[in-house]
Amino acid sequence: MNQNQPLPKLVKTKTTVYHLVRSFIVNPVFHLYFRGTVTGREKVPLKDKLIIVSNHASVFDPPLVSAAIRRPVSYMAKEELFNIQGLKQLITALGAYPVNRQGIDRNAIRQAMSRIEEGWATGIFIEGTRTSDGRIYDPKLGAALIAAKAQAPLLPVCLCGTEKITISGKKIPQFVKIQIKIGDLIPPPSSVKKEELELVTRQCTESLNSLHDDN
Repeated sequence: MNQNQPLPKLVKTKTTVYHLVRSFIVNPVFHLYFRGTVTGREKVPLKDKLIIVSNHASVFDPPLVSAAIRRPVSYMAKEELFNIQGLKQLITALGAYPVNRQGIDRNAIRQAMSRIEEGWATGIFIEGTRTSDGRIYDPKLGAALIAAKAQAPLLPVCLCGTEKITISGKKIPQFVKIQIKIGDLIPPPSSVKKEELELVTRQCTESLNSLHDDN
């Protein structure tokens, strides 16, 4: 983004549509179709600032995380999705906001912090893209940076089995068992110094990979 270009207005989103979709679509699919289970749900703070950090292996991951977290979770979504009429309105109503994945998107960071102040948890896939097996290999510093700016703790939420949901050549999601494991809260960095961001990012990565491998 051009440094001299005015930043877009922050978009505020009510949680009504989010709760309706979560209750009547996401939760039944998670529990009945994917036979989903959640461990560590008691570790989720139901109020105050919170950043969810997750692994990422499937397009189904954002709603599945929402099924495990009993509070609204907003997500960054690639900005191309917001060019599709109908889809733009739906994902915005569900708390999503656009991010330009080429470099640091200042507006996406501002939007994430605005959501946190509104009471949403902010969900961030720590690698920024999907991996074939759900493990973390190349974590980015974005989650730690937002945590430092907002002084919000980070909660590792690991999705196990979502890499098996879609198979090349098959249009129907596979009938696989999904586990979601919630780790312990990690305090935010005390500053935006690179070494502190790297330390907290490493802690998040180690927690997620440990939860993923503990089967």
